[in-house]
Amino acid sequence: MLHTLKQFINPFDARFEDLRRGPWHLVLLRDFSAGLIVAMMAIPLAMGFAMASGLKPEQGIVGGAVAGLVGSLFGGSKYQVYGPTAAFIPLIAGLMSAYATPENPYAGHGLLVLASMIAGIILMLMGVSRLGKLANLVPHSIVVGFTIGIAVTIALSQVGEVLGIGAEMETQLKKAMLESHASLPGHSFATKLLAIWQHLGEYRGEALLLALVTFLVTKYLLKVSIYIPAPLVAIVAGILLVRVLSDGSDLTLIGTKFGQIPTDFFVLTWPSLPSWNFEVLRDLAYFVVAIVFVSGVESLLCSRMADRLADNRGTPFNPDKEFWGQGLVQVFVPLLNGFPHTGALARTASNIKVGAVTPLAGIFKCVLKLALAFFLARYLELVPMACIGGILMWVAGNMVKPAEIRQVLAQGWFHAGLMSYTAVAVIVTDFLTGVLSAMVLYGLLFRFFNETSAEEVQLVPVVELATTGHGEAGSR
Repeated sequence: MLHTLKQFINPFDARFEDLRRGPWHLVLLRDFSAGLIVAMMAIPLAMGFAMASGLKPEQGIVGGAVAGLVGSLFGGSKYQVYGPTAAFIPLIAGLMSAYATPENPYAGHGLLVLASMIAGIILMLMGVSRLGKLANLVPHSIVVGFTIGIAVTIALSQVGEVLGIGAEMETQLKKAMLESHASLPGHSFATKLLAIWQHLGEYRGEALLLALVTFLVTKYLLKVSIYIPAPLVAIVAGILLVRVLSDGSDLTLIGTKFGQIPTDFFVLTWPSLPSWNFEVLRDLAYFVVAIVFVSGVESLLCSRMADRLADNRGTPFNPDKEFWGQGLVQVFVPLLNGFPHTGALARTASNIKVGAVTPLAGIFKCVLKLALAFFLARYLELVPMACIGGILMWVAGNMVKPAEIRQVLAQGWFHAGLMSYTAVAVIVTDFLTGVLSAMVLYGLLFRFFNETSAEEVQLVPVVELATTGHGEAGSR
């Protein structure tokens, strides 16, 4: 264990091998250009993920930058890009809504920091204990099921912004939660549907148009070239459209909802526990387990996908060191006013497609992202929330991969049912309840109903596939 620890604390390991093999300045140039493109792509995505999670936009910017630096230095993959991911949105949003108060809508952040730090320590211990292989115990069908479930949950959470009725829906949802004394995981599926239905007639055409334009620009620009930072271009197009068609007075902007975006990014936020009662401790345990699960599974899926997509013939990703790096990310990022981050599938695939060779690309991404955000902060405040909703709708749509679903269906009715159950359970209950109950069902029924070999069951899906607009990755 001590030998393993000594290896893990060395940031400049074999993953940087390409700097020594070829002309180092060419490798440096490729990593720099990849870091720049991914940074431009990541800024609007990071803001959107943060706001969808009930946090401030700058928390997504700084969190993604710090995660990229820490993960690149201490993670287990040569290519992986770290940042906020869709899988965490329902979890974090549930905690933030449950502990928000009228005076302080971010009162739950201290508890989130505490849960993330505990989860980070657990992940580090798992890495040192060489437990990286545990992630392979989660069958493909459950991974695809919870991905579909999270995609639907994210889409539902953005309906209000897309239709321009986000403020009205938020007020109703908060009132319903207070009346029902609801705790985690936040607003129920039925409550969200009711709120959408009751305010549907109040939709704003401008908001719907902006969301649609943002969605389409992002989707089709990425089909033209992966070198185009499509989400950023879509945001600019949305701002210009507002200026041309109207004064935007009926639209909610990032600046009007969250105030000025500060440029003093590095602010220490300490962990806290609201009280020592059973409900709070139960919620803390829930989120620790959830963060460990999401971080472990998604980061290893992303790392494996990266090696396949890059046709890596050098140092393969190390699942144990990946756990170690993920643990450090979960400890340090929330402390610097962030929230839990993990391997980002879409940005990792983009990183590879635009030429990244070593983890230096992730380090460049950190520096360039903060620099860009610093100079663009006053313009980011002008972004309509409908544009953020459009980008997140694109994210949700691209999480559902027909190729993955067909792969599960080919495994037989047992895995098709397991996928369907997981998706529905995640939507109507919450992420952890849905996944853990599906794992229990899998463990109890696998021997009786499984129709495929153990090797086929443990296939690791390329969850990314078309999120970069390059569907050919799905066949690898």
